[in-house]
Amino acid sequence: MKKKLAAMTLAMAMAVTSLAGCGVQTTEEAGEAPAAETTSDTTTTEMTGTGDKEINILIYAQEHEKAVYEDLIAEFTKEHADEISKVNFEVTTQDEYGVKMTAAMTADDMPDIFYIGPDSVRSYVDNGYALPLDGLVDQAAVDNLWPAIKSAYMYDGKEVGKGSLYCLPKDLSCFAFAYNQDLFDEAGLEYPDPQNPYTYEEFLDVCKKLTKDKDGDGEIDQWGVANANAFGMTPYLYSNGARFLTDNYTKVNLTNNPQLKEAFQYYVDLTAKEGVTPTVEQDTALGGYQRWLDGQIAFYACGTWDVAAFMDDATFPYKWNLCGWPVGPSGDGKSTAWLGTVGFAVSSKTQYPELCAQLIQKLSTDEEGQKVLCGETTGKSLQIPNIMDYAQTTFKEKVNDGTIPYASNVDVIFGYIEGNDKYNGIFGETTYTYNAEWWDTFLEGIPNVQTGSISVDDYFKEVEPKMQAALDNAIELQNAATNN
Repeated sequence: MKKKLAAMTLAMAMAVTSLAGCGVQTTEEAGEAPAAETTSDTTTTEMTGTGDKEINILIYAQEHEKAVYEDLIAEFTKEHADEISKVNFEVTTQDEYGVKMTAAMTADDMPDIFYIGPDSVRSYVDNGYALPLDGLVDQAAVDNLWPAIKSAYMYDGKEVGKGSLYCLPKDLSCFAFAYNQDLFDEAGLEYPDPQNPYTYEEFLDVCKKLTKDKDGDGEIDQWGVANANAFGMTPYLYSNGARFLTDNYTKVNLTNNPQLKEAFQYYVDLTAKEGVTPTVEQDTALGGYQRWLDGQIAFYACGTWDVAAFMDDATFPYKWNLCGWPVGPSGDGKSTAWLGTVGFAVSSKTQYPELCAQLIQKLSTDEEGQKVLCGETTGKSLQIPNIMDYAQTTFKEKVNDGTIPYASNVDVIFGYIEGNDKYNGIFGETTYTYNAEWWDTFLEGIPNVQTGSISVDDYFKEVEPKMQAALDNAIELQNAATNN
């Protein structure tokens, strides 16, 4: 029972940006156009063949991603029509996904193919939900995946990054930093140098020059930067060499952690002291993302999935580009951002492991599908290609020649993904703990620090034992699941 509860809890914690999917009801003949049935924010599409094997898939996706996967699944169904009777492709929202997975676990009725995030690999494996893919997928295709995403889905029963492979990636993403070139032009400022990220001091100075009362009413209406605590804070901290946990991920270390204190103080001071971000109240009224789209913000986080929207003049009618997050004085001198991914997994209870493994390989590594998702065939890039040699050659060439609309400083993203002397990308520490409750506990009180209601020192003293209790609970869940 403890094993089931642990995994059900983790099902709710998976996180990758998504939008609701919707569909149109149609009819279908075997091997022809798929039929879609829509319920609320969930769409189920059926693809049929003439065989006797039925496969159920549950994921969450943006509408344009869903269309790509529908095409790939329909193609796969035709290729294996003599084996497949029906593929039920269910797409829901990210919020609903956790609810549906919990229900599936409770009923012991798991879909054949589903998503797992790197934070959840251990729980799903320890509780017997995920099938090892060793020997089921083409090794050459696996070898051509980015090393970071391969290791994120490997687990040997003790450590992530070792052992069997349990997922093929839907994507590998990172949060780079975007800036509004028009606001720099208006202020007469030089653009950020993508080869040399700002220091903390330099970044604050630029943000002050970009924070303005543009209409003269006495109220600031343009800001240097907007930060969402859940995903826009850690690059400031990581870029100062700061971490929250000890190296073995068993102890929270806030109060005896000068690098973290320095970086977090800098981060909250951008709001509480320097006023170069919207206030907590202003951010609650209108979030930083919308303010960025409205041209009120000079710097904002840019996930790889955001690029197509930012390149769309109707969505973001401003010139923009990419740069690195600012670097603190106490780190290794590298701008460090977090990497993200979610992966396609096969249920350990599927009746058709070989067929399901072939299908997720098509969704993850099919070159034609990757061309669509990365923007070569559509002009709208949703991700960096999973296929490493394609990403490093043709994809970059298509960006440089304009075939794929993209920020010209695309090498910033590759710097975070590949790593170099200026850039580094890492998975967050929740990847290596059994759940993220300790991290959520820290996030809850940040607005109180940003408003000045509590100091950084006092907040660290207050929240550290709560975080440790949450982490201890996660370790207990892990030990119960692995019989340690």
